[in-house]
Amino acid sequence: MRIGIIGYGARIEGIFTELSKVDPSCQIVAIADPRMGELKPSVTFDHSEQVQWFERADELLDNVTLDGVVVGTRCNLHTEIALKVLKRNLPLFLEKPVATTYDDLFRLKAGYEASHSQVVVSFPLKNTPLVKLAKEIIDSGKIGTVEHVQAVNNVPYGNVYYQNWYRDEQITGGLFLQKATHDFNYINYLVGQNPAAVCAMKSKQIYKGDKKAGLQCTDCDEKYICPESSLNHALGKYCSFAEDTGNEDSGSALIRYDTGMHVSYSQNFFARRAAAKRGARLLGYKGTLEFDWYTSELKVFMHHEARVETHQLDANAYDGHGGGDKKLLLNFTRVMRGLEQSATPLEDGLLSALLCLKANASADTNTFRTVDWNR
Repeated sequence: MRIGIIGYGARIEGIFTELSKVDPSCQIVAIADPRMGELKPSVTFDHSEQVQWFERADELLDNVTLDGVVVGTRCNLHTEIALKVLKRNLPLFLEKPVATTYDDLFRLKAGYEASHSQVVVSFPLKNTPLVKLAKEIIDSGKIGTVEHVQAVNNVPYGNVYYQNWYRDEQITGGLFLQKATHDFNYINYLVGQNPAAVCAMKSKQIYKGDKKAGLQCTDCDEKYICPESSLNHALGKYCSFAEDTGNEDSGSALIRYDTGMHVSYSQNFFARRAAAKRGARLLGYKGTLEFDWYTSELKVFMHHEARVETHQLDANAYDGHGGGDKKLLLNFTRVMRGLEQSATPLEDGLLSALLCLKANASADTNTFRTVDWNR
């Protein structure tokens, strides 16, 4: 299987350097990236010396015979490049968010509906053993039907969204699209229902200030005492407290589903160290299930008997998003061979992006938003 990569960033590098371990017969044969001169000397995966390099996506797609394509460009280019691949009906591995604007989302939906491509969206959390175990328990009926969800994501490495290119909201679309897109996807999967409406709030209380635009930590008078300085954190080079620092630093959403049940979700980007948490509580009449990726623990609290069940997964046994990245890669290789359907299809990516865009619109206008394909 011959794979081409368009946009060879850190995320794609982190997943696809494991390709030979998952399927030795799959090989990266071409990479398109405008930074090819910078990247080429540092690429060291198996057979990297045989890779063809291109600056532009069209050059790669027009000149190399491929069995599958990986898109890992900056976020605002995901849709544009995906549409080029969809026109060729090739299997596609697409990084999230699949779109960052309504215009792109609608264009991508139309292009997908006209294509025969199988698409694997990079949603590793849905693939993790922790979520699969939660789904198994929920579907067994042990806790009853899920009637309320309380989900949280306290990000301990949040300064990455203020100190490098992620700080540009024109590229990222904001942090619902960057982070909540994963969480909304796994929540939709676990509850097995369709989101009907959303209201949301965002706030920016910490990462703001009056430092000059474009200021780098190395040029700042406070570089030795600032806790966000790049001299203390290797997550970026720009000042988190400059006037051009983008992105909210916390956000919350209430989502109503078609049965009437609702989810509360909250994310935060200035929690640190042991305050890290990512997971959910799902409540039914018979019991409550909760899990957290940072502890690799899942508990079931029975409501009508004095029993708590604890499942402790071995965190060391799973690399990359709690084992989800390897599952993504394996699924993509099998999709290319025609052996499996996508476990995270583009329908999932479109719905999650739609929900995030509706949440952004809700927060910006102080209104509830219906989750449908009307803007």
